[in-house]
Amino acid sequence: MRSLQDIRGCLVDLDGTLVRGGHALPGAAAFLDELDCRYVIVSNNAEHTPLELSRGLRRMGLVVAPRRIVLAGTMALDEIARRRPRARIAMLASRSLCLYARERGLEPVTERPDVVFLGRDRHFSYRRLTQTANALRDGAEFVVANPDHVHPGPDGSVVPETGALLAAILACTGPVPHRIVGKPGPVLFEAGLALLGLPRHAVMMVGDNPATDGEGARRIGLRYFELRGGVYPSWGEGVPCRAQAGMVALTA
Repeated sequence: MRSLQDIRGCLVDLDGTLVRGGHALPGAAAFLDELDCRYVIVSNNAEHTPLELSRGLRRMGLVVAPRRIVLAGTMALDEIARRRPRARIAMLASRSLCLYARERGLEPVTERPDVVFLGRDRHFSYRRLTQTANALRDGAEFVVANPDHVHPGPDGSVVPETGALLAAILACTGPVPHRIVGKPGPVLFEAGLALLGLPRHAVMMVGDNPATDGEGARRIGLRYFELRGGVYPSWGEGVPCRAQAGMVALTA
């Protein structure tokens, strides 16, 4: 296992790494405290804004400023607003992301959209599926904030995610072109690195999902620490990594 002494900052996943089922994981607060603001949370969360999530994390005992949170949902909407100002956009998303889209100058609509945006929509329905499938067949651009099918829930359960809704839509439309903004794509990683202001060789990705956190880190040239068994990396007392055999993996 390589030493962590040359690591100066971390990108950190959220669900399954810091929180699960609405609660902070044991050791998460101490891990963030040890990083001492040398981190950015990069999450495929496609439901909340950074401010909203920061407030929720505080209630769990994790103090994270909104400026240290990069989320797939808001990043995707930022990108749409830059490329297509004032676009008519069909929002399959939470109320907070619909409000965020308006703040970015986009126009949420239910008919004849220029763009269909798919986030984590807890009110997804047969009617919305019908409208979305036909809007895409009519040529609307399709932007998806998160490819994950599920995220970890309490007691080993799973919670449906945006990718599960994407699968339902594609079952109706066939293989239509679509852009995915979340991990393992580079957008969130690049945004997190920009906020850290550190070279890639000095940054490590900490996560629990090798298919998104690990693969995304590999693509962009970051080291990856896979959290297993609730054991976090540590730089304390000259110890490169507080770990037990078989519980963590540190890869170049």
